[in-house]
Amino acid sequence: MKRIIKNVAVLGSGVMGSRIACHFAGAGIPVLLLDIAAEGKDRNKIVNDALAAAVKSSPSPLYTPDIVKRITTGNFDDDLKNITNCDWVIEVVVERLDIKRQLFDKVEQFRKQGSLITSNTSGIPIHLMTEGRSEDFKQHFCGTHFFNPPRYLRLLEIIPTKDTAPDVVNFLMEYGDLILGKTTVLCKDTPAFIANRIGVYSIMSIFSLVDQLDLTIDEVEALTGPIIGRPKSATFRTADVVGIDTLVKVANGVYDNCPEDEAKQVFKIPNG
Repeated sequence: MKRIIKNVAVLGSGVMGSRIACHFAGAGIPVLLLDIAAEGKDRNKIVNDALAAAVKSSPSPLYTPDIVKRITTGNFDDDLKNITNCDWVIEVVVERLDIKRQLFDKVEQFRKQGSLITSNTSGIPIHLMTEGRSEDFKQHFCGTHFFNPPRYLRLLEIIPTKDTAPDVVNFLMEYGDLILGKTTVLCKDTPAFIANRIGVYSIMSIFSLVDQLDLTIDEVEALTGPIIGRPKSATFRTADVVGIDTLVKVANGVYDNCPEDEAKQVFKIPNG
């Protein structure tokens, strides 16, 4: 059957979630953006503040200001039931397997059969997220790893499990290319996939040289930016854009899950 995406739900409104929502809205897709409920009268304060911050950020995640009207906000407690109307549910919560699994428990109560369910994880093994899930969930589940900022960075990693239906993988590869304007890359379900396995290795390698060569942050930025053909964000600013917490989780994930890797020690978080 021909799959049509009429509505998308994005679960998690942090730096990536809110901007992924903006990118889909820019492609003409109505988006339901959800996050945890806030205390007090305004239960949507967390998601609304996150979206407002994204809209004000530079470079802008929106093609035009009016695109934000395609995004409806809500919270997990009151509005998760509304994902039943969505053709694609994208999980973008914190990089913790236990929290993702807890959310998927709730998602499976409301998602409609045959709808896509994907995770934007930066490095958690995709197959670990499907343990205990229904066959329909497993067949329609996949990793879809966007990069920050998603409007501008072309790469989109598609990471299936052994249970992901082939037509789902083919659809995501084509949709990412034709509708979302991405360079879609099919990845194996290995620690940190492709880009982060290479990129975090590069960053961590440079971190280890800081002590060895007694370099300052300014010196590292001057030596690892445009002068060697890399972006002006160089090393430390790139790490900041990625998110230090995400960088640490990816590095630890590779270190813990690649015991035979010849470069394992590079991924060990330095002291201080």
